[in-house]
Amino acid sequence: MAAIRTQREIRQRAPWWLFALLALNFGLMTYDARDSDTKQRKIRSIAQMVMYPLQRGTSGSANWFGGFFGNIGELRRAATDNEQLRKQLADMQTELRDTRERAAEAGRLEQLLKLSETSQYKSIAARVIARDPSMWFDGITIDKGRWAGVEVNMPVVTTGGIVGRVVSTSPLSSQVMLVTDERSGAGAVVGQLNQSTAMGSVKGMGEIGLLEMRYVSGLEKVQTGDTVVTTGQDGIYPAGYNVGEVIEVRPGSATQALVIHIRPGAGLERVKEVAVLMYRAPQRAEPDQTLPNVEKKTSKQ
Repeated sequence: MAAIRTQREIRQRAPWWLFALLALNFGLMTYDARDSDTKQRKIRSIAQMVMYPLQRGTSGSANWFGGFFGNIGELRRAATDNEQLRKQLADMQTELRDTRERAAEAGRLEQLLKLSETSQYKSIAARVIARDPSMWFDGITIDKGRWAGVEVNMPVVTTGGIVGRVVSTSPLSSQVMLVTDERSGAGAVVGQLNQSTAMGSVKGMGEIGLLEMRYVSGLEKVQTGDTVVTTGQDGIYPAGYNVGEVIEVRPGSATQALVIHIRPGAGLERVKEVAVLMYRAPQRAEPDQTLPNVEKKTSKQ
């Protein structure tokens, strides 16, 4: 029975052995076969053809993953570089702004120096270190005081025109009342319209930052754009300094004065450097003769 079962198994397995031998023979023949042109084994060409899609897919996946993670790294580096560039740009802008401010300050100081050289009065250059917080246009503090030679009632000017007068001093600083202060009426500027011989009293209008010129005859021809200069008759400012420009004129008549509004020429809202003129108005000579009636009236008082 065992022999019969063995023969039966041999007959059943024979086709498989035959198929294996044929496959082996075919493989050996294929392996040994060569291309007539390239002399390359055909089995290698077949293997390359079979493996090509797999190799291409694997290479594409590897490239995609490599590119993806590489792009992440590039983005991180780009973000870091961008942040550094932004910081450098901010630093350069700050430096440029500081340079411009220093250049502007140097230009203003140079103009003040030229003003001192061309003026017949000595002057003290000073910086504005504070402003009146309650009324922007009314008062400023400068960094020069009595130790620098500043005295009360000295006029303060810029290259653009008059700024105000010193109202108090300390050893190292001084308070300046601006011409726009309503309280400056006590020392009102006597101004002259440069385009005519008309004169009037100039007084500050407070927080609006303008000046009003009073007592100009309604018959005078005054236009916007006319300039007003000091006459030296107020006992505060020397003659010939710019007061400002006429920006509004309301008509008057033979019995009613003009209403004239002036914009200060000194640019008070942005002034940073000023010059204190070491100027004292000349003393007025006392009259040596008077009318008899006036003298009697005075003696009665």
